[in-house]
Amino acid sequence: MTVAKRSAGLVVMRQFDGQWRCLVLRVYRNWDYPKGQPEPGEELLQTALRETTEETGLSELEFPWGEDYRETAPYSKGKVARLYLALSHHGEVSLPVSPELGRPEHHEFRWVPLGAAHELMPSRFWPILQWAQDVIGTG
Repeated sequence: MTVAKRSAGLVVMRQFDGQWRCLVLRVYRNWDYPKGQPEPGEELLQTALRETTEETGLSELEFPWGEDYRETAPYSKGKVARLYLALSHHGEVSLPVSPELGRPEHHEFRWVPLGAAHELMPSRFWPILQWAQDVIGTG
């Protein structure tokens, strides 16, 4: 049995004018959440926080909904993404240059309502969007 390739990331939520929005990132034509693979010995929640800071510049994140998570069904040769729900009160999103790539990892970011995220995101993330809606009470 092969062990699934893991990644971990965050569904980052923020309120704008009383409406919840989540942060989504675009690389080429694909929309995603900030996420990446764990470093050796790293807990997946640590991975999610590190990757989010590396990919967006956001670092003051909270977990008012707890440290529960959801995982995608396996995709792309058995990869599984674990996503936690985080709150960002402030901070500017930036798309810093990745030292490995020599350019930003993503081309664009948007804060979108969860319903709009459903339109942008691949279907593997739809159950996670529904979970986020249920948890924060916008479903």
